[in-house]
Amino acid sequence: MEASGGAEAAAAEEELHEAGGSEDEGGGDEEEEDAEETSEESSGEDEEKENEAEIQRLEEQLSINAFDYNCHLDLIKLLRQEGELVKLRRARQKMSELFPLTEEIWLDWLKDEIRMASDNPEREKVYDLFERAVKDYICPEIWLEYAQYSIGGIGQEGGIEKVCSIFERALTAVGLHVTKGAAVWEAYREFQNAILETVQPAAGSVPSPEQQETISAQLEKIHTLFRRQLGIPLLDMEATYAEYEEWSEKPIPEAVVKNYKKAFQQLQKYKPYEEALLVAETPKLAEHQAYIDFEMKGGDPARIQLTYERALAENCLVPDLWAQYTQYLDRQLKVKELVLSAHERAVRNCPWTVRLWKQYLLAMERHEVEHQLISENFEKALNAGFIQATDYVEIWQAYLDYLRRRVDFTQDSSKELEELRSAFAQAVEYLKQEVEERFSESGDPSCTIMQTWARIEARLCHNMQKARELWDSIMTKGNAKYANMWLEYYSLERAHGDTQHCRKALHRAVQCTTDYPEHVCEVLLTLERIEGTLEDWDAAVQKIENRLARVNEQRAKAAEKEAALAKQEEERAEQRKQSRAEKRAAKKSKKPKAGDKRKVNDDDDEEWGQEEEADHPSKKQRGDGDMPDEDEAEDMETEAGLFGRDMSTKANPKQKEEAAAAASKWKEPPKILHNREKENVTVFVSNLSYSMTEPEAKLRELFESCGEVVEIRPIFNNKGTFRGYCYVEFKDEKSSLQALGLDRRIVEGRPMFVSPCVDKNKNPDFKVFKYSTALEKHKLFISGLPFSCTKEELEEACKAHGNVKEIRLVTNRAGKPKGLAYVEFENETQASQAVLKMDGLTIKDHVIKVAISNPPTRRFPEKPEAAGRAFQAGGQRQSYGARGKGRTQLSMMPRALQRQSNPTAKAANGMAQNPPATPPFSVEEPKRLSNADFARMLLNK
Repeated sequence: MEASGGAEAAAAEEELHEAGGSEDEGGGDEEEEDAEETSEESSGEDEEKENEAEIQRLEEQLSINAFDYNCHLDLIKLLRQEGELVKLRRARQKMSELFPLTEEIWLDWLKDEIRMASDNPEREKVYDLFERAVKDYICPEIWLEYAQYSIGGIGQEGGIEKVCSIFERALTAVGLHVTKGAAVWEAYREFQNAILETVQPAAGSVPSPEQQETISAQLEKIHTLFRRQLGIPLLDMEATYAEYEEWSEKPIPEAVVKNYKKAFQQLQKYKPYEEALLVAETPKLAEHQAYIDFEMKGGDPARIQLTYERALAENCLVPDLWAQYTQYLDRQLKVKELVLSAHERAVRNCPWTVRLWKQYLLAMERHEVEHQLISENFEKALNAGFIQATDYVEIWQAYLDYLRRRVDFTQDSSKELEELRSAFAQAVEYLKQEVEERFSESGDPSCTIMQTWARIEARLCHNMQKARELWDSIMTKGNAKYANMWLEYYSLERAHGDTQHCRKALHRAVQCTTDYPEHVCEVLLTLERIEGTLEDWDAAVQKIENRLARVNEQRAKAAEKEAALAKQEEERAEQRKQSRAEKRAAKKSKKPKAGDKRKVNDDDDEEWGQEEEADHPSKKQRGDGDMPDEDEAEDMETEAGLFGRDMSTKANPKQKEEAAAAASKWKEPPKILHNREKENVTVFVSNLSYSMTEPEAKLRELFESCGEVVEIRPIFNNKGTFRGYCYVEFKDEKSSLQALGLDRRIVEGRPMFVSPCVDKNKNPDFKVFKYSTALEKHKLFISGLPFSCTKEELEEACKAHGNVKEIRLVTNRAGKPKGLAYVEFENETQASQAVLKMDGLTIKDHVIKVAISNPPTRRFPEKPEAAGRAFQAGGQRQSYGARGKGRTQLSMMPRALQRQSNPTAKAANGMAQNPPATPPFSVEEPKRLSNADFARMLLNK
């Protein structure tokens, strides 16, 4: 590269001298060229410095996380661009030790090494590199390159045999490849034809018997290659058959023709799958899976293996596909070299997937691999960078299972047993230090590994003293409050210990358990009833009564506290309602000037109305087909008079007629009947803007794209104001299902909600939006985004790390962004890489946080029956609002002034004694004042 650069510089300098002339003729041009050259050199130096800085940054990143696949790719690309051959070779070597390399990376590496290989030792290194390349993936191009490169060494001793051996291995590996296998067959035939030309006698001479025998043998090799190829379904096999007919001096044997026709028929079955792969977009996982399923029905192991390998070459980072392939090899082929090679490639491609490592350990044990090698691979698994703390628990458990199976427990002591105990201790220490430091949790809160260790000591080693020590340690790690942990220990003591320790364990359980103390008490009484003395029974009963009394007291205090908090919250809610009512009354009390008319759709009133509806979702609304009663009509008239609509005694008849028409309109709103038999062809549309004019026309234009619209029924209140929701009825069910796709469509600046029309009285548990509440390894949760960030900008930042399937920006009901987003990738591999790359990234001066999506379980409001029971037990129903209790909802009233509720006394069995007929606090709901009431109050003043 340096020599090339020097030659280019010299050529440029020579051109500069030739182009030069006298100062008078070309002095100005020379100055301009000098300036341009200086500018180019300066920009080139700047770019070189930037590249060097980027190379240094990538190397530092890899020193922190050696399993960053994309970082390896970026570093290799930059080093190749800069011509740093030594560093480039080292970078490729490091990456190949951690990951199988793709076909493109291998071909670039091989071509670079081939150009530099001049003598035999360097050629041998290239051969070794080819051997490593063909083991990573089954790639026809690499095999073809390998065979053609080996032809260059044909002049060496045994060169022809080596070339033939490589070609035969290539045919075994990729000769069945429907679209690319023919190229390997043809290259092999060309090589054999070239050898035939070398053994032919000179023109005009008669071959000797030895020459004739060599020629016949060589011709037979070519015949054999043709016949073998024609028996395999390959693309353009008709052309191969025609070429064989033309080349052969003898008629093609009947058996060959029969095999050819059979292969050709088989090819027609493969063509649909090959065509689907041809037109599909990368990574073509679904098409490859369909092809695999087809081959599995055929049952040909060689073809099944090749089809899996083709799929993995394009989907090497899909753990499920590797698991499926290795499971097939484990259960069907069971060939040691083939099985272990596939498992090794699987964990090198997807080192973050604990399931593949567990299968690898099992496969090595199954094929009796040396213990040292299994231990080394286990150490690699610990350094693979799992994304969850529980993954480390799983891999340790798998390794400990393997070590346990090596132990002969008939012996009191052995090397394997000591190694097993040492490994258990290491596992506990590793989870405590390494895993807990990284994830802020050990991943094993129930201490399953220590429980397994204790069971082995008790059942297999007959060492109950060690088992008790382990269980004591388990209980000190925060598990003593759980009844199931004590009962597990009790079961172990019951099976392998003695009654004394069983009784001791249950007494401790009664004292410590907080979740289900009654259950533990029952077990203790059962033990004493069967095996205990009278003194044991009395001691147990007394201890249980004391414990349950304390438990009931604590529960009563908790209920009292909850009731007090609920009351405070209700009082604050009532204060907020009164405050809003006073503000509204004060606003309406302002008398307008004479002749001014108040706007009906005043923005403030509209905004207040939306807030009021949000605060009282259960409040009965007017205008849904219910006629207003006389009091409401009177209120409306009073309100109209207050604001100048009917106050004037000099109003002209026309105004009176308009007012009367408006009043009659309010009193008799159109009644909208909903036909429940048409719910399957109807959708419910909500969250529309209250200020939308002509909603029926606008929505009809929007929904007609889904199918024929029979009717749109917008809902208005008794004043004729649109209430923001409607029903859309279609002609058929297919159109209504298609309309659900318009959910969250932005209409006049707000996200429109479209949901099925379901009677929730008959289906109270129906939920339209069911977001996942489990760990989603393929989806990211991003927080800290700027509010101005668009979906396209976020997709641009994410797509560099994988194929983005969906992006959802979280908004409030008004469509305003909340700075949060969910990004769904094609698989968990791409998502985990995106976390490493994007966490802490700056977008528009905002540092974002990126994590694997793990939404919490949603808490839905309890049913009326449960709420009634809570009211009776606690004395007051909790009322935290639609979104639950806020973190900042603290009581600002001194405890001394708070009214204390009298908790209901409970018996030992938890039933209430003499429950009061009414709740401790009877809060009378104040009468709700209407606008007309406020008007009368103001007029009386």
